[in-house]
Amino acid sequence: MTLERRGEAHSGSMPERVSLRENLPFWGVHVVALVGAISVGWGWSAALWLVGGYTVRMFAITAGYHRYFSHRSFKTSRVFQFILALLAMGSAQQGVLWWASHHRNHHKYSDQPEDAHSPRQHGFWWSHCFWLLRGNRTTDLDKVKDFARYPELRWLDRHDLFVAVAWGFLIYFIGGPTALFWGHFVAIVLAWHVTFCINSLAHVWGSRRYATTDDSRNNPVLAVLTFGEGWHNNHHHYQRSARQGFFWWEVDITYYVLRVLEKLRIVWDVEGVPDHVRDAQVAPARARIAAHRAGVSG
Repeated sequence: MTLERRGEAHSGSMPERVSLRENLPFWGVHVVALVGAISVGWGWSAALWLVGGYTVRMFAITAGYHRYFSHRSFKTSRVFQFILALLAMGSAQQGVLWWASHHRNHHKYSDQPEDAHSPRQHGFWWSHCFWLLRGNRTTDLDKVKDFARYPELRWLDRHDLFVAVAWGFLIYFIGGPTALFWGHFVAIVLAWHVTFCINSLAHVWGSRRYATTDDSRNNPVLAVLTFGEGWHNNHHHYQRSARQGFFWWEVDITYYVLRVLEKLRIVWDVEGVPDHVRDAQVAPARARIAAHRAGVSG
């Protein structure tokens, strides 16, 4: 059984169909999460494991996979670099080098035919998750030469399934079935789809402060759920910044934690947003509003 890809024709590197049979593990995790959660029931323990499992994974994805390995928006030690990769891979989103290489490709070709998960080019559901199921498990090390030089990261990248399963066993031994189902399986599924929303929803739902060449949008709901990633138009406007909520009212939990880690000297050189970059499109808009108000009052 196969699922047709939605959207226009694109690069020959992407197949026209996604095999549901070959991706049974992906759907199986959803089934196990649902059945397991029902079987162990809900309570304070389940809630704590779910919140904890989701929080650790989301921070590791946003700070590790995204802001560090994909964009190098701060610096850290080799030891903490490994810890970030190990925690992020507990989310079962494939290897650290695979994730970073694909994300760098996304920014190079954002919402162009070569972008693997563009809603504009390939349709909403393809951009949300079906692109992951197309059988492409190869890491393009040429796109991540800066991190591919570390043998421990290459090892993690090759053994991503082992790492994800090992996290499941560890959580089970610590907290039993409730921890396994709520803190591992349900937390993984939740982290999956919230993360996927940045590829899909954040390119079709929200506001556009900056006139980028893609369809990236700022969405406060997604920003809360993803610890700051929902300020997606900000990010595509200036990718180097570890801060994606450019203004004080734009909640960016990952950035706040990185600043704390910077105070503790665990990370350093955390990139901010220069005023001239942040105000590039905002200042002219404010000037027009001020001029309009002056004309009305006059």
